Amino acid sequence: MVIAKEISQVKQNVREWKKQGLSIGLVPTMGYLHEGHASLIKKAREENDRVIVSDFVNPIQFGPKEDLATYPRDFEADCKLCESIGADLIFNPEPCEMYEDDFHSYVGVNTLSEGLCGKSRPIHFNGVCTVVTKLFNITEADRAYFGQKDAQQLAIVRRMVRDLNYNIQIVGCPIVREEDGLAKSSRNTYLTPEERKKATILHKALEEGERMVNEGETDANKIVETVRNIIESEPLAKVDYVEIVDWNELQKVEKIDGPILMAVAVYIGKVRLIDNFIVDNSIVIEMV
Repeated sequence: MVIAKEISQVKQNVREWKKQGLSIGLVPTMGYLHEGHASLIKKAREENDRVIVSDFVNPIQFGPKEDLATYPRDFEADCKLCESIGADLIFNPEPCEMYEDDFHSYVGVNTLSEGLCGKSRPIHFNGVCTVVTKLFNITEADRAYFGQKDAQQLAIVRRMVRDLNYNIQIVGCPIVREEDGLAKSSRNTYLTPEERKKATILHKALEEGERMVNEGETDANKIVETVRNIIESEPLAKVDYVEIVDWNELQKVEKIDGPILMAVAVYIGKVRLIDNFIVDNSIVIEMV
């Protein structure tokens, strides 16, 4: 497995692979890899001749009061995981390699980025879209793999690719969970043992939302209220949002009559966690 720190090194490998007619899968990550990332890499390995994993904590998607400095990092462990699965190249640049001192070019998707996590993290998705655009250009990948835990991010990247005619396929992969239902996340490491136990309330609440949908409930507000009440029954939980939105436009809906995303963001102590499920054609595809 190649460990590349410079863009030129990635491009050199990509040129050689393209000459051979090989397909390339890209898995964009911020490192501190876990089983959720591993599932994306495995999927990319199945569907492509070569796999690139980016391992880069992207500074421009963090707000001034967010956890950029303390975001968990373990590049040595990341390399071992990537190599064990069969990644061909791991791209681990320094911020100065990705962004010049006079960098001024940003990519964003209006409307889809304004709600949900965009309300409390107003610069976040412009940072995501910009770094993803750069990674697409650097790797010339045929496919890119994103976890559905970050459902808003997945929807935004898909729309960006469609609107700007990128020559790449976006593949969404299911949420990977702990045995007790908590969605895998690098930020789970911030939780104290007690907070970790209480964090399962997100999954329990969403399971009830899933049950209501499966039993034919179409009143979005009723489902939202039920899920919110379950979460708020946990004293350590502070709701950022509980919403049901149209899966394509990410706008609030009153009645479930098409593809929807039910998404929650909740603080457990000081740790902000997100989770969701997606309903498409009345089939819940996300809660596993």
